[in-house]
Amino acid sequence: MRQSTLFLKTQREAPKDETAVNAKLLLRANFIHKLMAGVYTMLPLGFRVREKAMAIIREEMDKLGAEMLMPALHPRAVWDATGRWDVLSKVMYQFKDHGGRDVGLGPTHEEVVAEIGRFVIGSYQDLPKAVYQIQTKFRDEERPKSGLLRGREFTMKDLYSFHADTASLEEFYERVKNSYLSIFKRAGLTALVTEASGGDFSKYSHEFMVEADAGEDFVLLCRRCGFARNAEIAEEKQGNLCPKCGTGALEGIAAIEVGNIFKLGTRFSEPARLVFKDPTGASHPVIMASYGIGVERLIGTIAEIHHDERGLVWPDAVAPFSAHLLLVEAGDESVRVFADDVYRELTERGVETLYDDRAGVSAGEKFADADLLGIPWRIVASDRTRASGAVEIKRRDAALAALVKISELSAFLKQATAV
Repeated sequence: MRQSTLFLKTQREAPKDETAVNAKLLLRANFIHKLMAGVYTMLPLGFRVREKAMAIIREEMDKLGAEMLMPALHPRAVWDATGRWDVLSKVMYQFKDHGGRDVGLGPTHEEVVAEIGRFVIGSYQDLPKAVYQIQTKFRDEERPKSGLLRGREFTMKDLYSFHADTASLEEFYERVKNSYLSIFKRAGLTALVTEASGGDFSKYSHEFMVEADAGEDFVLLCRRCGFARNAEIAEEKQGNLCPKCGTGALEGIAAIEVGNIFKLGTRFSEPARLVFKDPTGASHPVIMASYGIGVERLIGTIAEIHHDERGLVWPDAVAPFSAHLLLVEAGDESVRVFADDVYRELTERGVETLYDDRAGVSAGEKFADADLLGIPWRIVASDRTRASGAVEIKRRDAALAALVKISELSAFLKQATAV
């Protein structure tokens, strides 16, 4: 993609009302645009990052269940069945339609998926089942803040599973844990599986936390064995011995929650009359669980972790492009022809490339923009490199660059990325 035609305009300074690193950098780099507090447009570069993140999520979720898409607009009756219309009134956007009917925008979908389940599940032979969606959610956060970490409108991957017994639930629950860890690792994050309150559903749920200064959660962590528990429900205190290994001391850390998983039991199946018949013909409520990942929060967390004083440093798997080609010293038209040839070679070899072909922009400004955007590889085509039939290439987070012949460039990138 040619940068001269891209819907992109970087900013020298971050908005003064933003304090979170992810908000400052993503706004400055023009990955997002803030419409109002907690509501953002994913601009072309941000959209590409979002697509990459969702592709990773989809690849892992497709191993567990089938994808579908549920409506965001819900009738009150579905929520009244579980009593959550009133319980969630402070966070759920609720209003009347033109016919006077109470409706709401879904902050989550347990009620809806349980109602759908009645038309799919009737026998033990129909279980287990799992289904997921990647869909827009709405939550009326009282104080949306921290950029993409806490929004009013956002994309969530929510997976739901249905089981006949706890053994089936436990087996699937562990599979989801492993899938989540794989997702976060591929996205460049180290996530802690953290015990948290199960609320009305079970003694414990599990949250996936990433250690970060911007985190709103406080986690007690044993660095010796990896045990982690949300401090809000912990009996232990910072400095206590770890209840798991008995030798490490619990350390209090700030963390960002990037995912959560809940064993729901029959909390939603019973009100929805979602039951199955066992081999004897007796009816039992279906056992359920739910598993969520906020896509924009995931992107915001990556930005919080992967940056330096010059800008973003995207992990390869979620970067909007693999390479950022910069045309510099273009007073001689032959340099532009040379850079065009490099761009053609990269694209024909399948390397996703953003080509900064802008005229009238100084080399210093192009280098600064490249650092701010944080694309993994920076490639410079100039009059100096043209003379040797090569380009200058470096990793965004590396200090030194190398000269690579055009004919060897795609092979160099492929080998370097594999390593």
